[in-house]
Amino acid sequence: ERIPKKFGLDPLRDVQVLTPMHRGPAGADVLNERLQQALNPAGPSAQASTRGMRVGDKVMQLRNDYGRDVFNGDLGFVLHVDPTTDQVVVDMDGRAVVYERSQIEELTLSYACSIHKSQGSEYPAVVVPLVTAHFVMLSRNLLYTAVTRGKRLVVLVAEPRAVSMALSQVRREERHSYLFKRLADAVQRRRGVS
Repeated sequence: ERIPKKFGLDPLRDVQVLTPMHRGPAGADVLNERLQQALNPAGPSAQASTRGMRVGDKVMQLRNDYGRDVFNGDLGFVLHVDPTTDQVVVDMDGRAVVYERSQIEELTLSYACSIHKSQGSEYPAVVVPLVTAHFVMLSRNLLYTAVTRGKRLVVLVAEPRAVSMALSQVRREERHSYLFKRLADAVQRRRGVS
């Protein structure tokens, strides 16, 4: 509450929580539940879908859907929920996008998301919880990715030991592709032809 007020930020639209993992005490799953209760609490007439989304919730598209012109990582806000048909309407950058029952799995709450999912995005403000429970993911690269997502403000909510762990671990990003093997095979075939 204090940070958005002090910096003139809308807590729903301007602040994004970025966490190393989905699971655990400071993972996206737990944080989304808690942030939904704090920022968009269920009222007496709250509508809910099978995924627990309510009108006003911040959501993220999980995969590309070229037919509806929505893409992996797109953020939106729930405009309408019809619990009888499980239909959800989401404002995606000024466009109303309808999700039928079979398509709701393409959405997830996005008050908090993984740092990995945030790559390529920027937000006015980011809050980054770092706890030692996420030790397997902590690295300097991950921390760098998180803090460079914030345009105006970055807030680390961290255990000191978790920050030390992240800063001391430099991971070389391993790409798992067959490009090198395919190129080597092509060179060998070409040599065999000459």
